[in-house]
Amino acid sequence: MRPKLFGSSGVRGVVGADVTPDLAAKIGLAVATFSNAKSVVVARDTRVSGLMLENALTSGLLAAGAKVTSLGTVPTPVLAYLTREMNAEAGVMITASHNPPQYNGFKIFNNDSMAYDENRQDKVESIIGRKSVDLASWQGVGKVKFSDESRTYAGMVEKKVKLRKRWNVVVDSGCGATYSLAPLILRNLKCKVTALNAQPDGHFPSRSSEPNAESLVPLSRVVQELGAEVGLAYDGDGDRVAFIDERGDFSDFDRVLAAYAGYIAEQRKHSVVVTNVEASMCVEKMVEAHGGRVVRTKVGDVYLSEAIKRRGAVFGGEPCGAWIHPQFHFCADGILSSVLLLKALEYRESKLSEFVAETPEYPTLRENVACKSESKYDIVEKAGEGLKSIFPLYKDLSRVDGVRLSLESGWILVRASGTEPLIRLTAEGESLRAAKEIMDESIKLIKESIEGIEE
Repeated sequence: MRPKLFGSSGVRGVVGADVTPDLAAKIGLAVATFSNAKSVVVARDTRVSGLMLENALTSGLLAAGAKVTSLGTVPTPVLAYLTREMNAEAGVMITASHNPPQYNGFKIFNNDSMAYDENRQDKVESIIGRKSVDLASWQGVGKVKFSDESRTYAGMVEKKVKLRKRWNVVVDSGCGATYSLAPLILRNLKCKVTALNAQPDGHFPSRSSEPNAESLVPLSRVVQELGAEVGLAYDGDGDRVAFIDERGDFSDFDRVLAAYAGYIAEQRKHSVVVTNVEASMCVEKMVEAHGGRVVRTKVGDVYLSEAIKRRGAVFGGEPCGAWIHPQFHFCADGILSSVLLLKALEYRESKLSEFVAETPEYPTLRENVACKSESKYDIVEKAGEGLKSIFPLYKDLSRVDGVRLSLESGWILVRASGTEPLIRLTAEGESLRAAKEIMDESIKLIKESIEGIEE
């Protein structure tokens, strides 16, 4: 069976091996053919392969007769927002998000700022496979123009969000796509901004393009040394944000997500918040405390966007710093999330550490169990009944993404790895002892199931 070209975040792979100019041109032709696009917006992050792939992608779009507007280097959420605002039929972002510099890829957006779902991606992939593209005649070849429209996005944020105080913030763009826009917007909102790694460099020489506790140790030091109130860090394309509090401590992704979700639920009574199956149960604790409800989806921001729109949710986020604010647009947005978090801190009149401290912290354990690729999905499929027999007092069972069993004292998630011969288990408990008990019983079940199939 041929591997799928598109994953949950579009096309992504190593440049020169998986991602090539030839593939970029084919994607351009296929996107224009599928969407019958007369107008397409294109942008890229700072990766060194970005311009090469943009030129190839654009040639495919032009060959199908589309008019292309190149935005240059901007964050992914800016491309998504402008696709809608510029009335384009489609937008294509050239990025590999938080992956290392040798990676790149393509993420496609509708004219409503939502990333292509599985159905649309499959149709584009089918066009590429069948080579059933619509080529324009020689006089119908499209045209390309280059336009810096980032001010439109900045103006939207600055108009809709007003900050009362002059926040002292340190911004670490990691040499990625937010390098100029994030400091600009925060300064225009009257923040005192110290900008780190604010030069575009697709080698990501300053730190990993994925902002996490390990890669942000230097940012933590600067926040402490300058006496700043918040540290903000973005990934390569700016759809994720990580926070450092006023003490220089990394804010746990799950807890800061839950704290903000609780704040939103407090503002919008009886509202729906969306997160994925891997997020901590502290999200439910915070949202339900204010009368809200949590809906869980597969891992991947495209699934969150779909659920947010379908359920009329007020907010959605994953515990990797990807937050979606549907009142603005349907793409995860690091810069916007930063500004809205500062607004929440103003409302609560609290420091970031105090804001996050309101959220309970639960121990989380992760384990992998080796399993042949040809049987791992069957094992996971059958795991639901086995888990219910082990934990008969379970509260809920979900098959949205693998099998997730919610218990009184925690939860267990069993998923087949999409890339390796493994079954992945994640357990969370109200105590470390509870988490270990849940994990131990679940691993025993999975191993017995594997042995039963392989004997």
